[in-house]
Amino acid sequence: MKILITGGLGHIGSYILHNINKIKIVKKVYVIDDFSTQRYSSLFNLPNMKAKVIFIQKNLSLKNSLNNFEKVDVVLHLASITEPEFSLKNKKKIYQNNLNLFNNILKYCKNKSSKLIHVSSTSVYGDQKGFVDENCKILKPKSPYAEIKLIEEKKLKKNTKKLKFITYRFGTIAGISKGMRFHTAINKFCLNFALNKPLPLWKGVENKPSPYLSLRDAFIVIKFTIEKNFFKNDVYNIISENLTLNQIIKYFKKYNKKLKIKYHSSSLVSKYPYIITNKKFSSAVFKLKSKISDDIKLTLTQFKNLN
Repeated sequence: MKILITGGLGHIGSYILHNINKIKIVKKVYVIDDFSTQRYSSLFNLPNMKAKVIFIQKNLSLKNSLNNFEKVDVVLHLASITEPEFSLKNKKKIYQNNLNLFNNILKYCKNKSSKLIHVSSTSVYGDQKGFVDENCKILKPKSPYAEIKLIEEKKLKKNTKKLKFITYRFGTIAGISKGMRFHTAINKFCLNFALNKPLPLWKGVENKPSPYLSLRDAFIVIKFTIEKNFFKNDVYNIISENLTLNQIIKYFKKYNKKLKIKYHSSSLVSKYPYIITNKKFSSAVFKLKSKISDDIKLTLTQFKNLN
């Protein structure tokens, strides 16, 4: 089997790449990344690959960027500008970049009959109340990034007869990878903690649950999808745990009881507390069991020599 990973040097992509040998049926991997975030280290110390890995530096947001590209069996589409806060201030740029990326991937998959693993986000739910699942009809994304993910999902629904795909709404990623960045909650907390800086918290969210996804669980889901041909032309929430910031802070206080907090305001804060459930996936396929506290511990060990 041949697969293409877009954004393959990023936080998720680099983890998939460095564990690709665990997906036995994959024999050839194309990794495309534009190096816009300069995560060259994602290519360091790749394990001895049974699968052949071909890296291509390319901007997939450019028109016809995949014309004449070799046919692959599966596309794992991860390439995008992901920071919600950044997207608030750069709406035009992120719309142009992310939608062009997706449109090129969609066109390629339709033309080549390639199956698509589409990674969306639980941020498409925006403001909700109570328990929320994939049957939620009124979605209220609060950032351009989340708006675009919803547009992508709607485009796929219009193409159910033309390609095979699966959409996974990932929770906020936590965990170590070669392409790791520190702009999301858990990772940013780990970095600030290691540097003896206050943890940056948004006002008004301390007791509001948020969905988090361990990289280990993300990989297991993608591995299963490829190995079991799980392309249902459907949408699934993929979450390890729903946690409040107060719960997360308790994990850090185990290492430093004098932990400092610095509060910030953000328009991305949800009005109401709600819990996103992944029961649809866990009931039909399997339960995800990774603990975010383990990801925090493992990340902090990487900084163990800092004072």
